[in-house]
Amino acid sequence: MSEKSPSERIDGRIAELGDWRGDVLAKARALIKVAIPDVVEEWKWRGVPTWYAGGKIVCTGETYKDKVKLTFAKGAALDDPKRLFNSSLDGNARRAIDIGAGDGIDEGALKALLVAAADLNAGRS
Repeated sequence: MSEKSPSERIDGRIAELGDWRGDVLAKARALIKVAIPDVVEEWKWRGVPTWYAGGKIVCTGETYKDKVKLTFAKGAALDDPKRLFNSSLDGNARRAIDIGAGDGIDEGALKALLVAAADLNAGRS
């Protein structure tokens, strides 16, 4: 029996959550795939969905009891005019978006951040 692919593992995580966190992670994943059509999905650090563009991490999708956290590896270098980043604001590299139960996602602003992150990875920013 072969080992599951990263995409299959992410599918499994979404299904096993079975609540609003799975819905948020699935929606974020869909937006990532639209914003970055050639994105590569990986499964890192004992179960963290991770998305790559240009061979570098764009963001991770961690799930906690009270939130889904999208952490952008180079978030501090990105413009965030809609102020989506609301966590990990003090570091000089990462920035995160914590999404709680009932929080909406500004799809346009998130897609713009994702595109900017992929462009930064490719040296196009």
